[in-house]
Amino acid sequence: MAHAQHKIELNVEKRTVLGGKVRVLRRSGYIPAILYGKGQDCLLLQVPVKDFQKVFKEAGESTLVYVNLNHDSYPTIIHDVARDPLKGEVIHADFYKVKLDEKIKTNIAVVFEGESPAVRDSGGIFVRNINELEVEALPQDLPHEIKIDITALKNMGDQVLVKDIKLGARVKILTDQNAILALVQEPKSQEELDAELAAPTAGVEDVEIIKKEKEEETAEAAPAGEAK
Repeated sequence: MAHAQHKIELNVEKRTVLGGKVRVLRRSGYIPAILYGKGQDCLLLQVPVKDFQKVFKEAGESTLVYVNLNHDSYPTIIHDVARDPLKGEVIHADFYKVKLDEKIKTNIAVVFEGESPAVRDSGGIFVRNINELEVEALPQDLPHEIKIDITALKNMGDQVLVKDIKLGARVKILTDQNAILALVQEPKSQEELDAELAAPTAGVEDVEIIKKEKEEETAEAAPAGEAK
């Protein structure tokens, strides 16, 4: 069962540094950010790195965060986080302003807890099919994560389906109810493993197409305002 989190707040400052100068901002311990939303003027912000990391660890990209700027408070969802490809450090963040009386759709991470008896006692293989669920709810009712107990998987072939998950009346799961979240399967033989290794993989042309599509998706998803 998932529960809505307590009120999460983040104090930010207005940002005047733009373009290449944001490198100096990052070196001084701040993350450049942007706040936008339906009917909301774009706001350029800077956030202390340590404060953002603490809030992001708790809220992720699904839990309501109140962004405090001077005397104003904006209910937001951390919509997108850009990281340095080499260091993995956060280099930019987007905050999307939401309306508390308007339901939104988002993806919530799935976390499996416990130990499956079929895996522990019979050598079964735990297979995770889905890492997140699409849900619809008011922003303040969105859970940070969805915890699933797998101790009920006692036999080979046992499954956890989406329809088995109960989040309460305030959170509607949009993912296919019959989709398999996880299951326990028989261990594979050496012959089966060898056959999989011998199967053809994607060629260079396929990889280039996938890369091109990803770049196009990233370009379309970028909000108007500042390029990251």
